[in-house]
Parts: sequence; structure tokens; C-alpha cells
Amino acid sequence: MIGTITLLPGVTFRYFRDTRFKQGCISIQFIRPMRKEEAALNALIPAILMRGCEGAEDLRAITLKLDDLYGASVGAIVRRVGDYHATGLYAGFISDRFALEGDTILAPMVDFLRQLLLCPVTENGAFSARYTESEKKNLISAIESQKNNKRVYAVNRMYTHMCREDSLGIPRLGKVADVKAITPESAYAHYQKTLRVSPVEIFYVGEAPEQAAALLKAVFAAMDREPVAMPPQTTFRSCKAGYVTETMDVAQGRLCMGFTTSISTRSGDYVAMQVCNALFGSGMTSKLFVNVREKLSLCYDVGSSFTGSKGVLLVTSGIDFAKEEEAKAEILRQLAAVQAGDLTAAELQAAKESLCSSLRGLHDSPSAIENYYTTASLNGLQLTPSDYLARVEAVTPEQVAEAARSLTLDTVYFLKGVQ
Repeated sequence: MIGTITLLPGVTFRYFRDTRFKQGCISIQFIRPMRKEEAALNALIPAILMRGCEGAEDLRAITLKLDDLYGASVGAIVRRVGDYHATGLYAGFISDRFALEGDTILAPMVDFLRQLLLCPVTENGAFSARYTESEKKNLISAIESQKNNKRVYAVNRMYTHMCREDSLGIPRLGKVADVKAITPESAYAHYQKTLRVSPVEIFYVGEAPEQAAALLKAVFAAMDREPVAMPPQTTFRSCKAGYVTETMDVAQGRLCMGFTTSISTRSGDYVAMQVCNALFGSGMTSKLFVNVREKLSLCYDVGSSFTGSKGVLLVTSGIDFAKEEEAKAEILRQLAAVQAGDLTAAELQAAKESLCSSLRGLHDSPSAIENYYTTASLNGLQLTPSDYLARVEAVTPEQVAEAARSLTLDTVYFLKGVQ
């Protein structure tokens, strides 16, 4: 079902042949290194491209064009995938066999994506000043709005401190000051560099992938490119931030505990770590939820997440300010229990079922398929969902405990209220 074709040097076409859906999708992503000096530029450019192009120079014209394509949709992509920043466009559209007789969708859809990507609205050799300033405001608003969600804010601050020496500490959307400094000229220069040197990852879900590959190859064959290969993904580089606390006018404290491990998506024991994370803190059957929240009432919410691309496990919880030490101690106690192999068959099965439920849903829509396989390929994860399911089911209690023992507490961040 999955295939890979190198269309041109630096242009990889991956596809999932599927006839179950009425709709297919195409994503075109330019892969950049995750660097603080260009994060804001990478995040802004797809939004500018979505404002207009030759033949559809504003949002109304774009909407009319998409209406002509049987209600197709196009959106911007801004993803962090380990050390990589993947940005570009995503299109969803109906398959040709559902169009009226004599109509085709795939070919004009690819051509419209070409126009959006390669023929933006420009003035004086740069992006439109009006579109650039408008999208800068939107991006700044998106960055600043994260502060309104204290859980998101605390996680971002945690990564800022814990990951100062690693790309994981660079905000996916960049920083406000960097967005403000962007000009139409600087954005356009970076856009041209991105087109010229960045590796391109294309993913297609639908029928006739050979036709899609030929159409997209023609788009990139006409470009003047000198692609530069990306360095391999790296595991986490710690700066040993230790304990960090900040104060804010909040009613509830946010506790974040960051753990590191040598296990990543490129490791043979990655699936065991995913099961370990599910059993330890991801979900309502986990040890953290059942014990720290339900039995001991030490927090309002608690959970863990594992960033496999970098080998970082993060525990987050909302707590009363006075319960910081007690909550930290109990979280570590629950981890120690997993490390010692103190887990029941019911806990292990619940953790596996939680993971398997998510994996079974990965083929339910073109967008879910695109997201899984694109990020997996960039992360170096060589597992199809069916292979992944089989590996999950085969994980033993000893493998879970061994994965847990690889975790080391690196940084603790606590957001507390003003005294």
C-alpha cells in the first residue's frame, strides 16, 4: 500500500494507494533544519502563500477556484518533526471518478498547488507588503494566545529551559520579536532559498499515484534547484536546567517534570517505551491518573507524553501550590514502581489497548494517513500501523520495566501563583 519514488534529486514522493475514500490528499513540504533564526520565517511563509497567487490573487479568488474544484480545500502546514521544520501546503479533493463526466480534479488540483507555491503575489521583487503584515499579525496572535492556556504555556516554558541546547527548545511558530522583524523582502529571500535548497517531501493518498507522481515531477523539474541533504535526526542534548520556578497570577499551579532517555523512534525498543508511557501516565488507566489524581487527589489533572524523535518524556499536572513537593514525590514513586516491574496484567493490557485503539484509527481518513506516514518517515520510524500493532501486543512486562529504567529526571518546572 505504501510506496516511495524519488522524483528528482531532493524530491521524494510517498504514496498510499487507497480506493476506499471519495477524497484524496496531497501534502508538499519543504524540510528545513529547526533553527531559531528561521523558525518564524518558516512558519510565516505558508500563510503568505495562502493569501493569493497568479490567477487567484486574493482569498475570494482562491475560494472560487476551490469551489470550481468540487469544494477542494487547501491549508498551510507548519510541523516540528524532531530536528526538522516541515512547512508547506496540504490539499484535500475528491477523486476523479466522482467528478462529472468529462471533468478531472487531480491535474487541475496539482496545477493550483503549483500556482500557490511558485507564483505568489509579489510587488517590487518581494512578497506583498499588505499580505505580509496581515499574516505577521495573525502569527503573533497565535503565538501570544498560547499564554492563555496555562498548560500549554507551562509546557512551552519547560521546553525553553530544559532544551536550551536542543532544537526542541525552539518554538514551532518562532518568537514574537522574530516575527516583528520580518519584512516582505526578508521573507521573500528566505522563500526563494527554501525553494532552491530544501529537500521536498510529497505525500499522496488516493487512486492513481503514478499519475500524481508524473504531474508533480513536472512541477519540480521546471524549477532551478540545488538541494542540500538534511543531517540525520539527533537525540536530546541536555543542558541540565535542574529546578526552575516562575510566578504568574494563576489560581492553579502547573508542574512539569522532564525525563530523558536514549530510546527514540530510531531505537529497537521504541514500542516498549510507548507502552511504558501509556502505562505510566498517558490516559485514564495509567498509574499517574489512577493513583496521583484519583486515589490521592494530589492534582486536578496529570498525564505524560513521549516525544520519540528526541527521547524526552514529559509529565504535566495541575496542582495546588502547597502540594508541589507531595505531587513530585508521588509521580517519582509511580515511575519507580514501573521501573521495578510493579505492574499488573490489567494495567499492561489497558496500556496496550489504548495504543492499539489509536493505531487502528490511523487508516480512517486521508489526513490521518498522511500525518502518520509523513512524520514517521522523517523521524526514521520504519513501522506500518499493522507492524506497530503487532509489536505493541508482543511487549512484555520486563521490556516495559527496562524502558522505564532508561528514564532520568532532567528538569522540573513549576508555575506558581503570586504570593
